[in-house]
Amino acid sequence: MTELLFWPLVAGLVLTLIHAWFGLHVLARGVVFVDLSLAQVAALGLTVAILAGHGVESEAAYWYALAFALGGAVLFALARGYESSIQQEAIIGIVYAVSASLGVIALDRAPQGAEHIKQLLIGSILTVTPQEVAALAALYFCIGVAHFAVRRALVDVSFDPQQAAAQGRRLFLWDVVFYGSFALVVTSSVRVAGVLLVFAYLIVPAALAGLFAPDLLRRLLIAWGLGIALTAAGLYASWTWDLPTGPAIVSAFGVAMTLVGLAFAFKRFSFRTLGELMLAAIAVAGLLLLAFPRMDQPWLDAVESVAPPIQTAFLTQFERVTRTEMIESIERGKIELARLRELEQNVRWGKERMDPEKAERLRQYLAGRGEISAGEQLVLRHLRDKARDRQRLMLGLPLLLIGAGGFYFLWRKSPMQTKQRRPEN
Repeated sequence: MTELLFWPLVAGLVLTLIHAWFGLHVLARGVVFVDLSLAQVAALGLTVAILAGHGVESEAAYWYALAFALGGAVLFALARGYESSIQQEAIIGIVYAVSASLGVIALDRAPQGAEHIKQLLIGSILTVTPQEVAALAALYFCIGVAHFAVRRALVDVSFDPQQAAAQGRRLFLWDVVFYGSFALVVTSSVRVAGVLLVFAYLIVPAALAGLFAPDLLRRLLIAWGLGIALTAAGLYASWTWDLPTGPAIVSAFGVAMTLVGLAFAFKRFSFRTLGELMLAAIAVAGLLLLAFPRMDQPWLDAVESVAPPIQTAFLTQFERVTRTEMIESIERGKIELARLRELEQNVRWGKERMDPEKAERLRQYLAGRGEISAGEQLVLRHLRDKARDRQRLMLGLPLLLIGAGGFYFLWRKSPMQTKQRRPEN
């Protein structure tokens, strides 16, 4: 695992260091989707290169993409001077939509167009080479040094443009510097990480850091730490559960954003408000179980996974035996599938050798075993639906009454309601 994930982790570190800095500026400017727009413009340039006969990984394709991205950067710098007439975010959205549409039209004419679109979205960070990481690190180091040399002007233009204009700074010039270097970073990063992962590196660490620190330096340090930690978590999840690497890292960023958002939301609620929300959720869950028993009830599935008797108590003896046999068969199948998938992965990565005929039989067996597992899951779902039909009154109705009654009691006891019922002297 260490050998396979080391260079993707180093690449994530390099991407975090540069994108967190740009992300703080992007959030301060209020142009959150400029990264996606520039990446899409660069992708349009790459598409033009493909139609011109160049390979996706060729140097010519890179320069096509960079030229288009720099053109978009100049356009965004010009648009800032007309913010009183049209919002810059509107220009960014229009550029994204138009470049995406033109890219789809162009790729429709190119061979393997769907594969190119997928490559642009999710990238290939898992297969990044040491040479690619070194090239990115050298490029971003140069950009970082340049930004450090003119950091005061860039910070003023991004965080306080009115003061920067009052000090005589040429906003258009510094916007060209910012967006031009940003276009260079985005074009280089998208080749390795894809559009979605680059956007996550740019926005999520910077946005989370803004919740924890007021000043720029501490935000940058926090963003760096979060980006590195979440990259490691995403890579570990990708390895553990055999997930696509780029989307796994993006999902790790999303989970972190969700957890922090919930924590800050709960921090603002009183215990009474939390109680009302919990009781309202119980009432809604009971109502849904009562009205639509066979609809997916994730909360009840989670409870039954911890305490199976909540479901088995509503099944007949024969149904319980069938359920036990299906669960045992599924568990055996999971163990066997995990072993064979590991073997297939080792063959794919060249760690083990297997003749083509055996490899094809292995692939067919995995596909067939997956269909058997799907059939067993269907049997379990049928048994669950039978239990739900019997649970609707025994569980749904009590939950509805408890939740609705408790919510009404707390609502009636709230200070606002008490004040409204108090008679005036």
